[in-house]
Amino acid sequence: MYIAFAPLQGYTDAVYRRAHHECVGGVDEYYTPFVRIEKGEVRKKDLRDTDPEANAGVPTVPQVIAADGDEFARLCDALQEQGWRRIDLNMGCPFPMQVKAGRGSGLLQHPDRIEEIQREMLRRPEVLFSVKMRLGQESIDEGLAAMPIINEMPLIHVTLHPRLGRQQYKGTADREAFCRFYESSRHPLVYNGDIGEIENGKLKVENWAGTKLKGVMIGRGLLARPWMTGDKEPAQVLHDMHAIVYRHAVEALCGDSQILARLHAFWEYIDIPHKQKKAVMKATSLPRYREAVAAAMQMI
Repeated sequence: MYIAFAPLQGYTDAVYRRAHHECVGGVDEYYTPFVRIEKGEVRKKDLRDTDPEANAGVPTVPQVIAADGDEFARLCDALQEQGWRRIDLNMGCPFPMQVKAGRGSGLLQHPDRIEEIQREMLRRPEVLFSVKMRLGQESIDEGLAAMPIINEMPLIHVTLHPRLGRQQYKGTADREAFCRFYESSRHPLVYNGDIGEIENGKLKVENWAGTKLKGVMIGRGLLARPWMTGDKEPAQVLHDMHAIVYRHAVEALCGDSQILARLHAFWEYIDIPHKQKKAVMKATSLPRYREAVAAAMQMI
């Protein structure tokens, strides 16, 4: 079964992706947080994260978010200049700032712009594309109306998170709606949403018969339990991954506040006892942080 690690802004950067790949593994592709246009330019911070040197040896897929064909083309150009020949399009981000700009799940309300992107994909036969999407922004009808266009895109798969954009991450994933999209899709589908555990390589949620279900993409579930795609004990995984993230933070960032902000992000989703997690997250100096982490590791 194909397993992908979903991107989360501020959490799954190149350092974290490498730490997971080296210490745990079991993931076929790690998706980057989306590369975007900001103030009329491709954001340089995003391109630093997709730098091939920073991702060498890690099976990485850069993701872009675009409002129309022009933005999509500029983002693809920037990534192709870096040497990428595999790109994912985000049509699922539910954050209001992106939705209002017609990006992410907001793009699903603009079939004409999706057609522009489809034409741009067809101009780039050297690139392997995929799409990550929601059911729609306001209604499932938006996503279903977009499917005929998406079916004509040259895609290796479609990842579907079966929530509406306006729900963000509230409520439960609509697996019945996923089945409707499964029936309407010509492309292999990857399931994403509310995946908490994998056992013996099999997803512990409802599975769908047929060859179009390619696998799963996991985001928050893997951030909470990064060990679940490997065979190491949780304490060992956290110790090894934390050592890599900690070393990079100390070497690359300046001052306790910047370093701690990055380190707190590592722990934010981790599934450990509340008391120990609270001590780690409230640490305001590196010495106190190290003490809190040492205490937390003993409880895992």
